[in-house]
Amino acid sequence: MAHLNLRDRDGVITREGLIFRVLGYTHPPNGCICDAEYALSELFKSENPKAFRGGGKQVFYKFYEDEGWKFIQKNFPQYLIFYEPLGKKVIGINFSDIALIRRPDEVLRKLLALEFKDGLLRAMQAVLELIIKHLGLQLHVFGVFGSLLHGFYHPSFSDIDLIVYGRSNLMQVRSLLQELYNNKSSGLSNEFEDDGSVRGKVWRFKNISPKEFVWHQKRKLIYGVFNDKASRRLIKVEFEPVKAWNEIHNEYHEIVRITWQGWVKAFMQIEDDSEGPFMPSIYYVKPVEIVDGPKVDDIKRVVSYLEEFRMQAWKDELVYVEGNLEKVETKKESFHQITLTYGPRYYEQVLKVANLK
Repeated sequence: MAHLNLRDRDGVITREGLIFRVLGYTHPPNGCICDAEYALSELFKSENPKAFRGGGKQVFYKFYEDEGWKFIQKNFPQYLIFYEPLGKKVIGINFSDIALIRRPDEVLRKLLALEFKDGLLRAMQAVLELIIKHLGLQLHVFGVFGSLLHGFYHPSFSDIDLIVYGRSNLMQVRSLLQELYNNKSSGLSNEFEDDGSVRGKVWRFKNISPKEFVWHQKRKLIYGVFNDKASRRLIKVEFEPVKAWNEIHNEYHEIVRITWQGWVKAFMQIEDDSEGPFMPSIYYVKPVEIVDGPKVDDIKRVVSYLEEFRMQAWKDELVYVEGNLEKVETKKESFHQITLTYGPRYYEQVLKVANLK
């Protein structure tokens, strides 16, 4: 199959009924790195009450945290593709194995063009009209992901999962959301205004507390709640950042080798946060102190494939990082990075502001 133009959050579906989302922007030439999102109930069933997804005659279950990584490794090794710089296989799909592609911006336009809209679609339209009215953005700036993208959302229970394409558009949307959250009559509020979203839940992360997590999530502004008076529901709304086509750079052929060097605990200062909103989130840093692990002085960046640590820190902030130390060799230079990703020590990884008050 010829090269396909895919970007983060595009949906790819296999013949067996596995649904992946494209992860990031750096991919090998004949396929794409992915994250496993959903599987048909004949393939996978989850004990998590949040995982069920019903859609017409088919039932799907969602993978949470590192469930998808473990499931694919054990049951579908054909969806592990060789990533040459790492010298190993990662979750991904060859273009020849893709049965169907769902593009978030195209699906959004189709949903809004439906003559009959259920309660969730009407609420989504109201949110978009509120944003577009204030900012004058075009509809193609937005897309949908999650169950809305794949058609198995529940009109009375599902969330509104939106994508915002482009860095400048994201900045405008976040600025507006701050205003709307402060205006009680807007119908939108910050999901993390309090700790209700994590209260009473099992907490697995070892190095960030629920209180610290909520503090970070609140200031990201992309997690909201819409008070939909028509359906009398409080609906969670997410504004997921994805790069515009002209912002994408595939560095796959520039990287010669990435070598794991050990586990590291360190304090870093953020020097550039411009890639922080996207997946993977990349923070360019200046080392302050290596608390534990290999003592290297050329750590250039922190790279996170975990959504929990997207938009986690801003320029000039001091952060505490714990994760995988890697040596990166490119065609032009070599340096070290700390990577947060799927693996055996998933819940020990962290990126957080160090001097919280």
